[in-house]
Amino acid sequence: MLRNSPRTVFALSVAFVSIAACSSPEEPLHVGYVEADWAYIAAPGSGWVTEILVSEGDDIAPGDLLFVLDDEKERAAVNEADARVQQSVAQSENTQTGARAPDIRHLQAGLADAEAQLSQATRERDRILPLVERGLEPQSRGDQVLATYERAEAGVTAAREAIASAQQAARPAEQSASLAAVTAAEAAHASAEIRLTDREVRSRLTGRVEDVLFVSGEYVSAGQPVVSVLPAGALKIRFYVTQEELPSLSIGERVSVLPDGDASVAAEISYISTEAEFTPPVIYSAQIRDKLVFLVEADLPDGSSLRPGLPVDVDF
Repeated sequence: MLRNSPRTVFALSVAFVSIAACSSPEEPLHVGYVEADWAYIAAPGSGWVTEILVSEGDDIAPGDLLFVLDDEKERAAVNEADARVQQSVAQSENTQTGARAPDIRHLQAGLADAEAQLSQATRERDRILPLVERGLEPQSRGDQVLATYERAEAGVTAAREAIASAQQAARPAEQSASLAAVTAAEAAHASAEIRLTDREVRSRLTGRVEDVLFVSGEYVSAGQPVVSVLPAGALKIRFYVTQEELPSLSIGERVSVLPDGDASVAAEISYISTEAEFTPPVIYSAQIRDKLVFLVEADLPDGSSLRPGLPVDVDF
């Protein structure tokens, strides 16, 4: 309820009685009523209610399990995220090492073949070139064996470089990218775990369950309250005072609350309205300023047995 919104008929009648009571020297009391700031507990996600673990009147504390929603999709998401973490970790480890042993042996076999071809090309070069110099073989034959030798030599060089490259880890940029992928996968896994945990809704406050709004088998939307709770220290008294009485009150001042048939309770003023209200609504004039009232709220102590809506007398 907004501070500056019109009060209900009940509140106006309470204020009117308060003024009347205050004007009577035999009964210097103000009529007020008990009000509460309720807490409405909901789940952050939608789903089917599978279990309700509290009832009206139960006392709860932080960490107590209140209700549970179905979690099949969330468990599947956690399993998927876990698999992606394993995949990214394996890929990252792969960039930190060289090729597998079978791959290295295959490259080494290719090097051996290239060296054999080079050895044969070398013998053929050494045999033909002297004959070309003596004119026993044509120059074209010499050019051919030289080209074959050079190709074989290049093949050996390439095979050796391939082995050296396979034995090395990936480039630094590739390693950084693989590590970033691991971090992203782990973050997604943590997010999936949180969504799964949120299917079990636990209390984050101390109080008393006032109402359970759903039963098992019903579907609730995200943010839709399932349990209403009266938190500890959430009870307060609301009453009205006249403008003449207003200067005598201050935040933190104690007042006596007198419920019917019960001992008085001390309450502490926590709010004094800065705007006046009429009770009942009238046309403002200097002659009826005594009808102006101001709303006052006083917090009740923890453990108070008073209930919301209960009319009480207030003395200060």
